[in-house]
Amino acid sequence: MSRLGSLGARLYNGEVGYDFVGKRKIWYGLSVLITITAIVGLAVRGLVMGIEFEGGAVFTTPRTDVSVAQVQEYAEEASGHEVIAQELGNGGMRIQISGLDTSTATPVQDELAKDLGVPANKINADLVGPSWGEQIANKAWTGLAVFMVLVVVYLAIAFEWRMAVAALIALIHDLTITVGVYALVGFEVTPGTVIGLLTILGYSLYDTVVVFDGLKEGSKDITKQTRWTYSEIANRSLNGTLVRSINTTVVALLPVAGLLFIGGGVLGAGMLNDISLSLFVGLAAGAYSSIFIATPLVADLKERDPQMKALKKRVLAKRASAAARGESPDGADGSEEPQDRLPDAAAPAGAVVGQRPADRGHSGRGKSPGKR
Repeated sequence: MSRLGSLGARLYNGEVGYDFVGKRKIWYGLSVLITITAIVGLAVRGLVMGIEFEGGAVFTTPRTDVSVAQVQEYAEEASGHEVIAQELGNGGMRIQISGLDTSTATPVQDELAKDLGVPANKINADLVGPSWGEQIANKAWTGLAVFMVLVVVYLAIAFEWRMAVAALIALIHDLTITVGVYALVGFEVTPGTVIGLLTILGYSLYDTVVVFDGLKEGSKDITKQTRWTYSEIANRSLNGTLVRSINTTVVALLPVAGLLFIGGGVLGAGMLNDISLSLFVGLAAGAYSSIFIATPLVADLKERDPQMKALKKRVLAKRASAAARGESPDGADGSEEPQDRLPDAAAPAGAVVGQRPADRGHSGRGKSPGKR
């Protein structure tokens, strides 16, 4: 078994673990810092909206020997508007000019034909009106709002309202960071960007729901015992899915990184940038929020419940009493575990050493884990 696989097995079995929930203030502070940076970048630089949203024209030319920089200069002189020029695989050019309408597009097309030395009827022109772009933007916002509402309703029904709130905050966190990076980098926002955003929201929810499902099972009948708190069970559920989250994120990021850095950067296929950047940033932010934001937020909200507060007092009181007698509180009350893999009661608030009940001896005590 590989070293990473061995670590994953030890995390899943509760032999090792990291106290994500206990150190949640660190993650909250880091997320606030990143989010503020994204918001400032969005406010200062703004988003570069594509013609699908602002209206304009896209001219596609046949093969030409004129460079991209020169084509962009010709198009700006002919139109008087900002121009984005890209070289196509067949040697032609894709020239995107915002702010053009039907009356001004034809003169620009004729002028480009003269400058590039190609027939005017060989240049293909696609026009997008500003009203159509506004409809696209409104539909994108409507789709995003409907998605958010359905997610909250589903999670509130399948789990509980606290988990729905935590998942919603994590989603907003991912969206804000992705949009902020778009503003800072200056990439164009197109319908592909919207598709990428909706895709990463679903991916972010995947990891979050997996952890929430384990947390729901692990916290059944939690108030009937005095061996661990809700935060400890939440942390154990998080550690149990940590390696899988890392593996799935890395595997998902590799092809997206290929699109962004090789396809868009090295090969110059700039049209791939709009969707690949949103996917790359969103996948990374979604994995981060699932681990460091969503589950700690659920634990925070749940620990404010009067029953959980009372449970925490009983757990700490029992541990203090056992420590005063020089005994381990593990199994002192003889209560049954709501789940067969949970942190030892003698452990601190993070998931630490523990064994499956099936591996325990007749005395009910855990076997020695041996050398590590």
